[in-house]
Amino acid sequence: MQSLNDFSSSIKYNEQGFVPVIVQDNNTFEVLMLAYANEAAINLTKQTGFAHFFSRSRNKIWKKGEDSGHVQRIIDIRIDCDADTLLYLVEQTGVSCHTGHKTCFYRDIMGIEKEPVLIDPDTVYR
Repeated sequence: MQSLNDFSSSIKYNEQGFVPVIVQDNNTFEVLMLAYANEAAINLTKQTGFAHFFSRSRNKIWKKGEDSGHVQRIIDIRIDCDADTLLYLVEQTGVSCHTGHKTCFYRDIMGIEKEPVLIDPDTVYR
């Protein structure tokens, strides 16, 4: 298997310079979240071994878990066939969602919660 280094130059960023990143638990293969990264965030991810993204609302790069301690250690990084989406396979510490759920995909399309809150977000994000 080729590493991301082999494909880094072929990543197709959108007009704003971002690429979507799907984050998946390496053990359960559960989808934890979707975020966006720019080239600098991807480089930080590769350099540190921990997931970094670009916050479009805060207009800055952030390390997942920098406030909560709920970091994502990178196990593998994959690129899709069109080179316009990345997949981070991670070892998740704590929960991935700022709402206190294990995954950001805790509701069905009707808004019914299918997963329990595992931590009180107010104790993590004061």
